[in-house]
Amino acid sequence: MLEFATSRRSFLRVGALGLGGLTLPGLLAARARAGQSPTSNEKSVILIWQAGGPSHIDMYDLKPNAPAEIRGEFKPISTNVPGIQIGELLPLQAKMFDKLSVVRSAYHTNAGHGMGSQWMQTGYHATIEVNDNIYPSTGSVVAKLKGANDPGLPAYVNLPRKVPFGSAAYLGASYNPFTPDATPNDAGFQVRNLRLPGRVSAERLENRKKLVADIDTLRRDVDAKGDISGLDTFYRDAMEMVTNTKAQQAFDVNKEAAKLRDKYGRNDLGQSCLLARRLVEAGVTFVSIQAGGGWDTHANNFTELKKKLLPQFDAGVSALVEDLCDRGLQDDVLVMAMGEFGRTPKINKDAGRDHWPGAMSVLYAGGGLKMGQAIGTTDSTAAYPTSKAYTPGCVLSTMYHVLGIDHRHVFYDDGKRPMPVLAEGDPIRELVG
Repeated sequence: MLEFATSRRSFLRVGALGLGGLTLPGLLAARARAGQSPTSNEKSVILIWQAGGPSHIDMYDLKPNAPAEIRGEFKPISTNVPGIQIGELLPLQAKMFDKLSVVRSAYHTNAGHGMGSQWMQTGYHATIEVNDNIYPSTGSVVAKLKGANDPGLPAYVNLPRKVPFGSAAYLGASYNPFTPDATPNDAGFQVRNLRLPGRVSAERLENRKKLVADIDTLRRDVDAKGDISGLDTFYRDAMEMVTNTKAQQAFDVNKEAAKLRDKYGRNDLGQSCLLARRLVEAGVTFVSIQAGGGWDTHANNFTELKKKLLPQFDAGVSALVEDLCDRGLQDDVLVMAMGEFGRTPKINKDAGRDHWPGAMSVLYAGGGLKMGQAIGTTDSTAAYPTSKAYTPGCVLSTMYHVLGIDHRHVFYDDGKRPMPVLAEGDPIRELVG
């Protein structure tokens, strides 16, 4: 055993080294094999994942002339871009719409939460309902092909906890997201995986010979389950993340001014958006946020949207975009907001809207894309696109374009089958020019 008598369980807590927690071992090993240096294209992505499926017809694609059982309670308001209107419960976004673009004509054909989520987060249509990734998530692809903008930080982070269908699948656990597993809105927010167990000092962690022996034992136990790969000599780089202060400082949202924290909103979504800005500014490449919850509004759709979901979303997104612009990062950071599908045009008997993949809205901001647009149209009930219909592959290839990643790059899955990053789609022309 090691001098500091670490157990297998406590070793895993030391930064979750190599177990998909920090992504560095696989990333650095891949860089060494490819002769890569840290990337010079330091663009990054913040994805706000609206799990459950946000109601596009009540947010960005209102139909005020439709019958009452379709148009619902909310009215459209004008934005600061002439001719574009959005929902009245997004007033902050309306005032800055020149810094946003919305695609109103995204769609797919699967109304299941798991299959829809997998499709929108991977670009691949799963044919069975599962609770984990069959195909790699976009964040994992980015971690594999691009890595972190700063090698002292993880490439891929989920906030505040692991986002469903945000895993690496056949790319390997090294490309799973790092997660703080704590909510940045909590007063005592700490990232447990970036701190050594209380009995373990950094000096004692430097006992390399005994540490290597313990890693070898750990590898034999875990490799059999397929949970770890590519530690090799790169475990020490992940160790460095635990022992230096760079990552700890990046995650310390308490360093932000109280006034700015208030502007983002003192809630899980708002504070996760603020933390995401800190992370991409420090060198994380891809951050997925799932916070606030509740977008699956089968009942009381309008009450849920009015009382919580849209005010928090409006404040968090607008503060994030404005903050990035104030820091000169608007061209370097792409913000996206979407869910697995939209909601039914017709209101159900419980004053809710059900699953609807036939049309949905996807919000973009920054990343060097063309802003101030409402792209595509839907029919009179917001049920199906009538122009510029865009698939999940189009939505995601636009993001890969921003990062300089070839969405036709081919991986090989566990069965040695060639698997392009995306099965279909090209970047949305109106956004990329």
